[in-house]
Amino acid sequence: MKRISIFASGAGSNAQRIIAHFAGSTEVEIALIVCNKPGAGVLEIASSNNIPTLIIEKEQFFRGNAYVDELGSFHIDFIVLAGFLWKVPSLLIHHYLGRMVNIHPALLPNYGGKGMYGHFVHEAVIANKETESGITIHFVDEEYDHGSTFFQARCQVTETDTPETLASKIHLLEHEYYPKVIESILKSQQIH
Repeated sequence: MKRISIFASGAGSNAQRIIAHFAGSTEVEIALIVCNKPGAGVLEIASSNNIPTLIIEKEQFFRGNAYVDELGSFHIDFIVLAGFLWKVPSLLIHHYLGRMVNIHPALLPNYGGKGMYGHFVHEAVIANKETESGITIHFVDEEYDHGSTFFQARCQVTETDTPETLASKIHLLEHEYYPKVIESILKSQQIH
C-alpha cells in the first residue's frame, strides 16, 4: 500500500478529487492531509473522509525539521501538492526527491515562479493575449515551478475570457487529470 500525503492551503477541491479517485483502492491510501492554514476547507474534507491532518507552522517547516519526522511517523511514501502556497524547504525536497509532485495552473515554463499562483497566473495569461493555457504536473525541486514536467493538458483562451472564466477551465482540467496522473506516476515508480 502506497501512502500519500496531500499538502493543501485552501478549499481543497483538488484534494477532494484525489481522495475520491483513490477511495477503495487496494494499492493507494490517502494517509494524511497537511495544511498550513487552520480553518482551511481542505481540513473539513479530511475530517469528512476520516483522514488524519497535520497543521504545520512556518518556523518548524522552514527552520526546523520540515516535518520530515512527522511524515515518517505516518509512513508517507509520496507527497502531492494541491494548492499548497508555501515553497517547500530543501530538507523535505531531498527526503522525497522524485516522490513529490505539484500541479501548476499554466503551461510551464511560462507563467511560473515566485508569486505566480491562482488568479495572478490567469491575469498574466489574459494580459499577454495568449490563445491557450492549461495545467502542468511536475516533480518538485528547489526552484518554484521548475522540476521536470510529467504531464500537461491544454485549453483554449478566447478573447472573451476573464481570469475567472479561465480559472474555471483550468479547474476542470485539474480535476479531470490530476488524480489519474498521480496514479500513473505511482505505477511508473513502483513505490513500496
